[in-house]
Amino acid sequence: MAPSLGFLRKPARLPQQRQGQNMLRHFRMFAACNRWANAQVYAAAAELSEAEFRSDRGAFFGSLHRTLNHLLVADRIWMKRFTGIGEAPVTLDAVLFEELDALAAARKAEDERIIAWTSTLDEANLAGDFTYAPVTQPIRITQPLSSALAHLFNHQTHHRGQCHMTLTALGKPSLGLDLIYFLRSEGREWM
Repeated sequence: MAPSLGFLRKPARLPQQRQGQNMLRHFRMFAACNRWANAQVYAAAAELSEAEFRSDRGAFFGSLHRTLNHLLVADRIWMKRFTGIGEAPVTLDAVLFEELDALAAARKAEDERIIAWTSTLDEANLAGDFTYAPVTQPIRITQPLSSALAHLFNHQTHHRGQCHMTLTALGKPSLGLDLIYFLRSEGREWM
């Protein structure tokens, strides 16, 4: 017999408008968490030697240098699709910045751009369709904006996990990048 979960209350069904407001808040929270987690990774990267930063440790893009570049590349591609503004690299493995300082400054600016853009969204935006062409295939894809935006944040989490793996493979301390750590520290406003 399964244990009782009596301590969990089943929430009342939210009206459609309230569900949309919750999704907006959810994406804005993810944008803030994204900035926080990226800052943790970049702070750890700043402690590495140049050789460690460029060392291939088996992540999809090899090194921390290339993985952090890929994350910026992908965010710029998605933000260009979402907003129609900005530069969008044409390959997913482009190296935009060779030096960590320049890459970190660009990452910080992109995180602020994502936060600012998500603050402009409303329920109609999230519910609306979004059409784009992938970098990897010359086809048109239409999907709800909400699922494309969810992918943006999921993609960041996926590759930050590879950054974490790279750091630990280099013998560096493990990073606490879970959403709950953000919520318990700088993200208390989202609790």
